[in-house]
Amino acid sequence: MADKIKITVAIACVVLGLWGYHHYVHMAIGWRALMILGGLVVGAAVMWLSTPGKEFVVFAREAWHEGGRVAWPTRQETIRMTLIVFVFVVVMSLFLFFVDQIIAWLIKLFLGSSGA
Repeated sequence: MADKIKITVAIACVVLGLWGYHHYVHMAIGWRALMILGGLVVGAAVMWLSTPGKEFVVFAREAWHEGGRVAWPTRQETIRMTLIVFVFVVVMSLFLFFVDQIIAWLIKLFLGSSGA
């Protein structure tokens, strides 16, 4: 029950920051931006105090560490694969264009001869 209250308070802080930004239109944009930032920071702090917030922090850390263990492709591999994809897209688009033209020609041939 306490976690639901914390999550509700966190959401309320973010909403309050957004409300302040839109309500105080006569203030300088810097102050209004600080309202949003303050709402986000306070909301994140309250959320972090809840059990789901702590679980999310643990998940985010594990995901960050897992991303570091990924074998990322080199620049040369990335360029080569991008060129392969580009050539494949060009070849497929030409193939589909010609198939479309053939189908259009066949339809004209059948409809043209039967309609005359």
